[in-house]
Amino acid sequence: MFQPDLLKGRAALVTGGGTGICRGIALAFAAHGCDVAITSRSLTHLEPTVAELRTLGVRAMAKAADVRHPDAVGEMMAAVVGELGRLDILVNGAAGNFICLAENLSPNGFGTVVDIDLKGTFNVSKAALPHLKARGGSVLNISATLPYLGTIAQSHAASAKAGVDSLTRVLACEWGPYKIRVNGIAPGPVEGTEGVKRLVSEKSRAGLQEQCPLGRMATIDEIANAALYLCSDAASFVNGVTLVVDGGLWLRSARILGDL
Repeated sequence: MFQPDLLKGRAALVTGGGTGICRGIALAFAAHGCDVAITSRSLTHLEPTVAELRTLGVRAMAKAADVRHPDAVGEMMAAVVGELGRLDILVNGAAGNFICLAENLSPNGFGTVVDIDLKGTFNVSKAALPHLKARGGSVLNISATLPYLGTIAQSHAASAKAGVDSLTRVLACEWGPYKIRVNGIAPGPVEGTEGVKRLVSEKSRAGLQEQCPLGRMATIDEIANAALYLCSDAASFVNGVTLVVDGGLWLRSARILGDL
């Protein structure tokens, strides 16, 4: 297991940090000594998590912002750095998704997911760059295995996450000279997340667990542990990688997420 002070003295911003995987990442960072800021579109999702972060003995703050809007992102970033004094780690986890076959998907529905997942990742990364350049640091983009599979009813999210993976590789090359590492995590289905509740039916859940070589879905803690590794000095020479954390599920087949 990781040493308790793995990220001591550092400050992180986690988008989408109030719930699900990103809440788990924020809590894991704080448990290892990192000051943490979290953001999403609504403070309602953030305030309980901020209170929990503070019980771990670190500075924590919440600031609402819509990652689709660069001006709002810029204001949020200024507030975070003003409060925490620095930025060493950025986790881009804000995302949107729903089940819809491409033939039934509206241009607005497709564009909204791309705007949140892909453009949002770019907007926040761009705003973070001047602060990360001050001492070097790490960017972690939360992707998905959807684009590796041709997953049915996920053309919008799969396209957006494929873009995120490409952005990860490009920024790793462009920002490496600034001592900024850019990596990603591609989780499969994760127990206890809103995504699994909304996108995975009971029938599909059983099939996913049967298909996975390890016989189950991931836990939030397992994704958070991967994030700890990639954002710590333990991964000091890892750059431009999107780490798949799904127990080998993606190697088996493309599966529909829900009953249509």
